[in-house]
Amino acid sequence: MPDFTDLPDLALRTHGGSVVAASDESFAEKEALIRPGRPGFQAHTFGGKGQVYDGWETRRRREPGHDWAIVRLGLPGVVRGVVVDTAWFKGNYPPHASVEAVAADGYPSAAELERAPWTTIVPRTALSGDAEHRLAVDRDERFTHVRLCMYPDGGIARLRVHGEVRPDLSVYDGLGLDLAALANGGRVTACSDAFYSSPGNVIAPGLARHQAEGWETARRRDGGNDWLEIRLAARGTVVLAEVDTTNLVFNAPAEIGLRGRDGDGDWFDLLPRTRLQPDTAHRFRVRQAPATHVRADIHPDGGLARLRLLGVLA
Repeated sequence: MPDFTDLPDLALRTHGGSVVAASDESFAEKEALIRPGRPGFQAHTFGGKGQVYDGWETRRRREPGHDWAIVRLGLPGVVRGVVVDTAWFKGNYPPHASVEAVAADGYPSAAELERAPWTTIVPRTALSGDAEHRLAVDRDERFTHVRLCMYPDGGIARLRVHGEVRPDLSVYDGLGLDLAALANGGRVTACSDAFYSSPGNVIAPGLARHQAEGWETARRRDGGNDWLEIRLAARGTVVLAEVDTTNLVFNAPAEIGLRGRDGDGDWFDLLPRTRLQPDTAHRFRVRQAPATHVRADIHPDGGLARLRLLGVLA
């Protein structure tokens, strides 16, 4: 069975997530929960509130109750599992935690969310210190927010919310959109190689700040070429391909070709094999035909920062 952590982190800050409210953040800020990357730590680094932690930490409770933080998912969708990471919290981690979720229309305030009808997706679960806790979720509803509850108080370094992106594409009626974008429901379903970085990065929101935020393969020695396949957000017609090799100065592909497929049909050419330049954002008009999947072949190897497939829903 595939690991749910292979799915996108719907809450990640670089995917548009936000920690909109918390019961308390006296020792360490709530925003750290959804930062990208592993939590850091430097011993004997003290500020005015004590040891500095890369995570969310609340004060010691002296009254009944528990602490909580509400996260707006940058990518609304179906949650398949969460990771509650207590990295570096050894004498101050919470003994238990639970996770709730809700689907809220529009752009509710923190106060409105507190009154929302929350659903428990991870029951109260025992935690240990300085450890990743991978907790599977068996629900098929679409959610827009999650609430992390810890009992009674303490520190949690990161919260990862992995799942399948399910956006509301009705807002694009009559308009064009990026059919490949992760935020719109696109997903990389296969690739030839992911030695240096994930192919899923090419459809992530925003621009890549450095090579690790794109897709980069190992050096090929067999005469073949590297490739990736994208399941589009929905069946649509691609009009323009944006192929971005930014930050790839000495390891950009020499050429790229794009092919499309409609359902289980045969692959057809969208963009013939075309020369690329290093560290450059390219834009190419492509053959227009309905497709549900697109395959990008890079020759012979290298990487891409981003791939945008702009078009219209079929």
